[in-house]
Amino acid sequence: MGSKKRARRWGVLLVAAGLLFFVLSKVTAFPEKEVSKPSGAPADTKAAAAADGKPQGKVVYLTFDDGPSEWTGEFLDVLKQNNIKVTFFMQGSNLKRANLQDQVRRAVREGHYVGAHSMTHQYKKLYDEKQFVPEMKQTLSLIHQITGENPHLVRPPYGSAPGLNDKRLRDQIVQAEIKVWDWTIDSNDWNLKNRPREIVDNIKKQTKADLEVVLLHEKPQTLQVLPEIIDFYKQKGYQFAVYDETKHFHLNFMKDHRL
Repeated sequence: MGSKKRARRWGVLLVAAGLLFFVLSKVTAFPEKEVSKPSGAPADTKAAAAADGKPQGKVVYLTFDDGPSEWTGEFLDVLKQNNIKVTFFMQGSNLKRANLQDQVRRAVREGHYVGAHSMTHQYKKLYDEKQFVPEMKQTLSLIHQITGENPHLVRPPYGSAPGLNDKRLRDQIVQAEIKVWDWTIDSNDWNLKNRPREIVDNIKKQTKADLEVVLLHEKPQTLQVLPEIIDFYKQKGYQFAVYDETKHFHLNFMKDHRL
């Protein structure tokens, strides 16, 4: 009788131990499943997409070179009417003109970005004589004196190619903590006096990507068709963006990721 009781007692203990082992194995398995994520999880994808700094969706940056000018105020009026912020690249020789400086301050006050476009706009001085960095620093300093802002973005006259082919010159730009932007669309507006229709046609033909940076100039013919350019991008579903130094992404023909 005693041996039977002992056998039953051992049997119960073995069953209980088995159940305990089963429960513990299931409990410890849960954290492992929660921690592991497939490589293509949405969170990972978002982080990778944001790593290069480029905005998501359909975004267009309208950019204007060679200001300030006698038309800057009128450009600002059109932009204000449409509630659009843009990026200006202004030239030092024009920034020195006291009668234009109020419009530069107005541009910053109304949320636009003002970057540098050199002092002289002369290819030989900037590239052959290696005065690119000194001229850009002087122009950026002028913008600071006029507006109180401290911009770092510049646009190379005639574009970074071939002007910035020399890596030593690009190294100087990096050391000066200057950023460079070219463009994705050349409207050729500066060369289309009395032919504003062609400016719009050029932009429409070249607009193909979700992210576009449009090269424009402060010219009367550009001002004439600016409302039409804005309407075109609105109809295409683009959002208008202004350059943000905290979200810089590289956009230069040299494909130098440091700039």
